[in-house]
Amino acid sequence: MTPPPRDGSRDRRIEDPSNLYLIHPASHALLPLALRHGVSANMVSLIGLACGTVAAVAYAHWRDPAMALVGLVFSVAWLVADGLDGMIARATKTASALGRTLDGLCDHGVFALIYLSLAWTIGTTGGWMLAIAAGGCHAVQSSLYEGERARFHRRTRGTPLATVPVPTGMVLVRLYDSVAGSVDRISMPFERRFGAAEDPSAFAAAYAAAAVPVMRLQSLLTANVRVWAVCAACLLGSPRLFFWFEIVPLTLVCAVGLYRHRRVERRFVHGATPQSILYPSEQGHS
Repeated sequence: MTPPPRDGSRDRRIEDPSNLYLIHPASHALLPLALRHGVSANMVSLIGLACGTVAAVAYAHWRDPAMALVGLVFSVAWLVADGLDGMIARATKTASALGRTLDGLCDHGVFALIYLSLAWTIGTTGGWMLAIAAGGCHAVQSSLYEGERARFHRRTRGTPLATVPVPTGMVLVRLYDSVAGSVDRISMPFERRFGAAEDPSAFAAAYAAAAVPVMRLQSLLTANVRVWAVCAACLLGSPRLFFWFEIVPLTLVCAVGLYRHRRVERRFVHGATPQSILYPSEQGHS
């Protein structure tokens, strides 16, 4: 069966390299098989959770390098399942709020299990506190990044935001969406400028050209980077390295990325034109 064409839901310019060359190709290769056997997106989400659970169990024995590598293999399998469930939902037009909630809970559940597993192996109060702090940083960083990525994709499709969305659904979903959408209120001057643009397509293209470098920086906040980092820390002999990586460098990436993205927006709010962004060599010659 010929695989369905890629749905274009992700902009390749801002994707993590491991997504481009490993995770998404593997997910896409499995898509025809899943469709042929009627496997639902929710079922794949649960399979991904099972793979993540195996990874967490393996990381409980990280002192054996072979088990750390088993943890990596099953973490990658979870990433493939995480990509596949969305592809199935879009291919079968079965995307739903329940599916998005389940997908999110499975995603965060996998990392929660891995954090718990690593903290248990450390076995000290300090280790547990470090794991909790890292988990809190992860939750905030991930939510903000998902909001930034959704914002970028919506804008590149030429759709300005009319009003600040109001989170709905389950309490945890509302909390997650509140963090993810917290930047929308700050970004409304840009959205109004976008909505008033004479040529929305040119405006969207200019915005994308300016924002791609920022989004590439923020792609360091993807689950993929954390999956490689967990294994690397275990192979180096200390899960604490991963927790500190989460708390310090990734928090810095999150803060710098948010600031730089807002700076891109301000350029448009305060008079930048699509032509000056797309064709900088023409500035001063009009």
